[in-house]
Amino acid sequence: MTVDRLLPTDDARDLIDLTRAIADKTMTPIVDSYECARTYPAEVFAALGEAGLLGLPYPEDVGGGGQPYEVYLQVIEEIAARWAAVAVAVSVHSLSCHPLFVFGTDEQRLRWLPDMVGGTRIGAYSLSEPQAGSDAAALQCRARRVDDADPAAGYLISGTKAWITHGGVADFYTLFARTGEGSKGISCFLVPADADNLSFGPPEDKMGLHAVPTASAFYDQTPLAAHRRIGDEGQGLQIAFSALDSGRLGIAAVAVGLAQSALDAAVAYAHERTTFGRAIIDHQGLGFLLADMAAAVDSARATYLDAARRRDAGVPYSRNASVAKLIATDAAMKVTTDAVQVLGGNGYIRDYRVERLMREAKITQIFEGTNQIQRLVIARSL
Repeated sequence: MTVDRLLPTDDARDLIDLTRAIADKTMTPIVDSYECARTYPAEVFAALGEAGLLGLPYPEDVGGGGQPYEVYLQVIEEIAARWAAVAVAVSVHSLSCHPLFVFGTDEQRLRWLPDMVGGTRIGAYSLSEPQAGSDAAALQCRARRVDDADPAAGYLISGTKAWITHGGVADFYTLFARTGEGSKGISCFLVPADADNLSFGPPEDKMGLHAVPTASAFYDQTPLAAHRRIGDEGQGLQIAFSALDSGRLGIAAVAVGLAQSALDAAVAYAHERTTFGRAIIDHQGLGFLLADMAAAVDSARATYLDAARRRDAGVPYSRNASVAKLIATDAAMKVTTDAVQVLGGNGYIRDYRVERLMREAKITQIFEGTNQIQRLVIARSL
């Protein structure tokens, strides 16, 4: 079912139509085979970049699309309805550009940002570590100055980063590493993929999102020029958390796209499948289940759009982003589970996409801050 959207401009409506056309042409025909074979869809990201869909929330004067978050997130949702792994990677790429755009110097932005938001270079966000996930202040990867007396001498990076979406295939990594002690001893860096002494582990064997790798990165005295530090030393957690509010909205939109896809599949099946001489959608017990699924999708979409509109208006939205991420991802898990139930035994086999959607929905409750962390953020705001 095509989602009936309330969009702010005709240009936004055209952008959604363009996204649907590209997604239906480049993603829908291959998503199942690529996910099954764990094949990286390089051609899909090339098509999205060429169409200008990889830098939508950034201004046109730096190579972006100049779109409000309200519109950008609905583009993410449309992509997720076809291919969640690609939508997650697009959201993470946008997240990875945020520190440079907001905290970088004019010279840094001019040097790197056009290629990043213009879609020719794909980024990854490198915050988590094997023992530092939700507790970002506990990270141990260290950036040591080559010469304390010469700030221009640069850094040597040592340590391990984990759970990197696009790990091993991205063109750049927004890295958070320790330059001092405590929560104010973390700094942000922009690391090129071809940096010396930087290597990656094999892709994690995940429950879902198989086509886009998630991997660990290993820094072994990796040299990094001083001009690749973003912001001041010790500003890293502030930078990381400012980006995460936006990233949580991206994951909320992905979750809604997943849920909408599962709802569509369940409704279509319920119209086609008959029992006792009637389509199963005409049985009240199943009709009410589908109604609850539809209400959950609509409610989740409303929460992320509310947070996005607050972001676009320049007013505080951190709590709203956490609410959106919590509501949307919990809804995705429930709706995809219920879709499997609607399809019965067929829902449990891989011939039907709801099985994949259910596996993919689970991770949305975990990354960009677990839903327990979102509850903590919301509780602290009360």
